[in-house]
Amino acid sequence: MKKVVQALGIWAVVLALTPIWAQQLPDAPTPSPNRPPAQTQQRPAQTPPDAPSAVKKTFPAPDATVPSQPAPGTAASPTGGEPQQPSEPPFKVKTVPPGSVPMGAGSGTDQLYKFTTGVNYVVVPVTVKDSSGHLVDGLTAQNFTVLENGEPQKLTFFTSDPLAISAAVVIETGLPDVALKKIQQTFPALTGAFSSFDEMAIYTYGNTVRQRQNFLAALSERTNVTLSKIKAVEGGPSGPAISDSPMTAGPSVNGRPMDPGSPRPITNNHAYDTSTVLNDAILQAAVDLGQRDRTRRKVIFVISDGREYGSAASYSDVLKVLLSNNVIVYAVAVDSAAIPGYGRLNRIKLPHQGFGNILPKYANATGGDMLTEFSTDAIEAAYAKLTDEARNQYTLGYYSAPVTVQNAGIYRSIEVQVRGSSNWKVYAKDGYYPLPPRKETRQ
Repeated sequence: MKKVVQALGIWAVVLALTPIWAQQLPDAPTPSPNRPPAQTQQRPAQTPPDAPSAVKKTFPAPDATVPSQPAPGTAASPTGGEPQQPSEPPFKVKTVPPGSVPMGAGSGTDQLYKFTTGVNYVVVPVTVKDSSGHLVDGLTAQNFTVLENGEPQKLTFFTSDPLAISAAVVIETGLPDVALKKIQQTFPALTGAFSSFDEMAIYTYGNTVRQRQNFLAALSERTNVTLSKIKAVEGGPSGPAISDSPMTAGPSVNGRPMDPGSPRPITNNHAYDTSTVLNDAILQAAVDLGQRDRTRRKVIFVISDGREYGSAASYSDVLKVLLSNNVIVYAVAVDSAAIPGYGRLNRIKLPHQGFGNILPKYANATGGDMLTEFSTDAIEAAYAKLTDEARNQYTLGYYSAPVTVQNAGIYRSIEVQVRGSSNWKVYAKDGYYPLPPRKETRQ
């Protein structure tokens, strides 16, 4: 009984002292600013992360007035100073595989014309071919040197991006009917040589120039309708030129035939009575191309025998417009111009017959190319080859001497040199005519 009383007494004392002990327990220590954080708050990097909570946490929307915080690792320098601004990227050469047409932002086309207005910026498209006539790709800016009036220029732009094409297709309808029918059969291959990014205007010419279609999508149904209408056009008489001359008539006295039944000798070439205004046709196409988007490759695609007779515009005047608007001439020489050996004779100007094939002069001066093809298959292959050349050129750019009122319109020669192989052939324009400075309007 005595032990029971002692036990009860002990429990009574414990119960009495419990509130006192609870009041004397110390509070959690206040963290000192000089003390490191608790171990539970500074976990090593290798500590596995906590398991994700099943309860989705909600966070307040960012305040528009508070600037957003930079991403971890890029907000500030490793030393804790001011945030490091990314340095301006160096000059880069962007190479795109041949045959594609990049249209998105960041391509060389987008950056080509982002320059200060009021300065003389010169753009030079360049084609490089090997000894077999194939395009040479993979070149960089270090392979090129541009001379203007004999002085080397500092390149500020270079790209090998293929560009979309604005093409003015010029078709001669004054050809002999046999030659014109052969060309008309190749119209499906002509449109097939272009891509969905290209646009096309179509012109025909004989003794006058006629625009058959303004610039529309090259692969549109409207383009096919236009070419179908041209396919119904008939050409001129076939065969060689026929002349009435003393060589085709009998003997005569004082211009009268000795035999009354023989024809009277008349020196007149009936085959060339009709003019072929090639200069006028190229001039109209060049003026229209000058209004197109300058980020496109502007080309004139001529299908003709290259003979010029009766144009109001001269070759020098047309060439000045071509070079001022950065237009390149490509040509498929057909009919008589495609006959081997005939091209040289055809360059001689004869009375009442005009000039012969002047297409090589246009192509060489503008940095284009010309193919002489006689058969239908060869003409179709020429379409694809020339459009591929026009699309996949290297594009060089540099700042030239400023244009003033005094030196505006004065021809400046250009020479492009390529380091690589001595067997490579370089196609680029021979020069340009700087346009007068534009007057800036201030608001």
